[in-house]
Amino acid sequence: MFAILRPARTPRPPRADRPADPAWDLARRMMARVSVMFAALWLAACQPMPMGGTDQQINTDAPVPVALLVPGGSGESGDETLGRALRQAAELAVTDLGGVKIDLRVYNTAGSPATAAAMASKAVDEGAKIILGPLHGASANAAAVAVAPRNVNVLAFTNNTDLAGGNLFVLGPSYQNTAKRLVSYARARGLSRFAVARERNVAGDLAARAVQTAVARTGGGTVSDTSYELSQQGIVSAAPTIAAQSHTADALFLSADTAGALPILSQMLIEQGMSTDATRLIGLTRWDVPAGATNLPGLQGGWFALPDTALTSRFEQRYTEAYGTAPHWIAGLAYDGIAAVGALVKSGRADALTRAALTRPEGFVGVAGIFRLRPDGTNERGLAVAEIREGRPVVIDPAPRSFAGPGF
Repeated sequence: MFAILRPARTPRPPRADRPADPAWDLARRMMARVSVMFAALWLAACQPMPMGGTDQQINTDAPVPVALLVPGGSGESGDETLGRALRQAAELAVTDLGGVKIDLRVYNTAGSPATAAAMASKAVDEGAKIILGPLHGASANAAAVAVAPRNVNVLAFTNNTDLAGGNLFVLGPSYQNTAKRLVSYARARGLSRFAVARERNVAGDLAARAVQTAVARTGGGTVSDTSYELSQQGIVSAAPTIAAQSHTADALFLSADTAGALPILSQMLIEQGMSTDATRLIGLTRWDVPAGATNLPGLQGGWFALPDTALTSRFEQRYTEAYGTAPHWIAGLAYDGIAAVGALVKSGRADALTRAALTRPEGFVGVAGIFRLRPDGTNERGLAVAEIREGRPVVIDPAPRSFAGPGF
């Protein structure tokens, strides 16, 4: 299920003229922690299924049955933790809906596409009018295919937009959305030549494509696209090439995250003579998680996107008060799904959960800010832009609070 990154055992070559480097030690420790979540979300896609028959209708005079598919039941502790976080966030969202009545029903997929398909069918047999989840890409695709003939939409927690379409909507944060936001901000500040460095895998391919598309749409140019094997040795070997090809770029986009290649790659680029003053580093992932990552020397002055910080903090406080622990970042997607369903059901319309209703232009407000579902099954989220200054992320362009402004 998971693509595991196993760092090479060979330590960094010692240098007699330099003492131990705490930043490198941090990088090695962080590199050793597997980037499980994003690897789990990016999985091969099958062709999305079109809806058949008449549109889904609901009874607005009774609680609306909503199915939540979570990765519990596999026996894996990680799946159980994620399943619990998603369930708790969804339950919290239901209590926040006021007068809207939701009949939330939870089904375990055991992290299996076959089980996900079976549970999705069972949920619809038992009356579900819409499905939230599953988490993993292959399971989301299987669930959507299983219920497409029943005219039931699926709001999945995956971020693989290649799966989107038909009755499958993707709720997870996407490279396309992040790249669009960051490229737009960079172009508005005079940056026009961009380079990309990314992992040699499906996620890396999607990241590169997202940046190139965003750059082309704004009239900029992509000067280089360099991939590397997702291992310690692969990163070390590729760093000289990435640094050399970035000399002609105004900015270098990195797809790596803090639990994977980012700590080592950012430091290696500095050691290869790359000037972050001349070439701005821009991240397609969150650079402030965990907090210690913002102290990495190579990331100082770099930009990355993050959700609406005020709304995120409010959700984290509510969740912690309710359950005694901070939420996993993925939990917010379950809350968003319930928030969207609740906003639509509140309208009192029998067709509140149809494709046309789900893709309303004004979108919804979730735990991380505004978001909306696109007709192609992807999502668009309002993001802030942050810069790392002296080890701290500082918001330099706040997240929009509506889709009525420029950029959308």
